[in-house]
Amino acid sequence: MLIPPEALPGGVLLRLVSVDDAEALCFAYRANREYLAPWEPHRPDSFFTADGQAERITERLRECAQRRSVPWVLDSAGTIVGTVTLSGMTFGPFCSAYLGYWVAADRQGRGLAGASVARVCHVARDTIGLHRLEATTLLDNAPSQRVLEKNGFELIGTAPRYLHINGRWRDHRLFQRILHDGPPPA
Repeated sequence: MLIPPEALPGGVLLRLVSVDDAEALCFAYRANREYLAPWEPHRPDSFFTADGQAERITERLRECAQRRSVPWVLDSAGTIVGTVTLSGMTFGPFCSAYLGYWVAADRQGRGLAGASVARVCHVARDTIGLHRLEATTLLDNAPSQRVLEKNGFELIGTAPRYLHINGRWRDHRLFQRILHDGPPPA
């Protein structure tokens, strides 16, 4: 899938991840480990190594080649400051995917999450041909909910004990954005 890089605010580039990003992504996750902990599942120690990231990236790129996911990084002059991923991509009559993202603690409040989500929504509609995106947040993640709402996502419900986050099953708010009402791609 050919998806060109996109310039975002502050000189950040939204681009597809590559195996060459393993060390930088490892560093980004280590630097943001405490910040991300309340929002993410427990990660094994290997996740925070270059080898662990290389394995993870390889798997994501394999899924991308199979049109099941699209993994991006937010690249600030070679420093990874976040990621955006479309996962669980389904075609046919559903034409939908899940959206996930994070931005480094020291880059909060600069519009990166919103700009990234906006760009990914356009790619999902115009390049990939998806009809719908779904995203979830913890009930108390108001900043992420604002990002989604500003990007045209609507709240569609609450899912009890939806994901195992930070050591326990947590309730989530479910959001969706309908990207178009045309027929599914042939």
